[in-house]
Amino acid sequence: MRRILMIAVLMALSTPVAAAPLTIVTTTPDLAAIAREIGGSRVDVTSLATGPQDPHFVDPRPSFLVKLNRADLLIEGGLDLEVGWLPVLLESARNPRLRVGEPGRLDASRGIQVLGVPEGPVDRSLGDIHGKGNPHFLVDPMNGAIVAETIADRLCSLDPGGCVTYRAQAKAFRGRLEAALVKWMKVMAPYQGVKIVVYHDSWPYFTGRFGLHVVGFVEPKPGVPPPPSHVAELSDLIKREQVKVIVMEPYHERSMPDLLARQTGARVLVLAPTVGGAPGTDDYLKLFDMDVARLAEALGTGSGVTK
Repeated sequence: MRRILMIAVLMALSTPVAAAPLTIVTTTPDLAAIAREIGGSRVDVTSLATGPQDPHFVDPRPSFLVKLNRADLLIEGGLDLEVGWLPVLLESARNPRLRVGEPGRLDASRGIQVLGVPEGPVDRSLGDIHGKGNPHFLVDPMNGAIVAETIADRLCSLDPGGCVTYRAQAKAFRGRLEAALVKWMKVMAPYQGVKIVVYHDSWPYFTGRFGLHVVGFVEPKPGVPPPPSHVAELSDLIKREQVKVIVMEPYHERSMPDLLARQTGARVLVLAPTVGGAPGTDDYLKLFDMDVARLAEALGTGSGVTK
């Protein structure tokens, strides 16, 4: 009996124990969706912001402190996207792994060709402008492929045993994005150079990818509500430039876009800038499937009906 017990103990000690999944916290649902694509079953991913939320303004919750305290890796958008709410959370979470420069802290903007970097000094008179450039780079699907590879690199350093899996998943994800982009570009091809108005400056990477031309903003400055004088000027511009569509995010007040639509006949179109921002956008590719289809339909009709 003693010999049998010893054999059982030796067998138990020699049996490989599955490593616990890496605990990843992301600031946005886009980053969470991409991290899940790359990490698969080797990671456990949570996003602090939800799809319908403005990522600039996320209300801190006590549960966030627990998640950050236990995280092996924090993935943030960077470019000061989360500057209004993330630093205070990290200070209270007391997780040394998530300090800047540590392996557990990843700025997803690394490797991105950043647009909208301001020239000259930046101050509050310019509105909520980002001094490091526009942080909404994930609305270009090919930037999602770059971020996937950046995440794979970091996961390889944290979990070398899974590196082959992470690299393969990133390669497969890029392949799916490239194949889908051919379809999306074909849908948008008839609208190359078409002029649109947007609410907030969330879309330069998207419009650059798909060849649209933004001629005006509902916000006179980023984060600043439009005064009546600006609305009047924008109404004239929409008529003059024959703009058919006013694009806005789901978390902005739509009274002014609706007023502009009534004055001009343009159509207000709410597009989701993030995964989960609208029903049916629960992964990164589905987000573009829906946004591209809805934008093409709106540009094709230009009926003036708000939606």
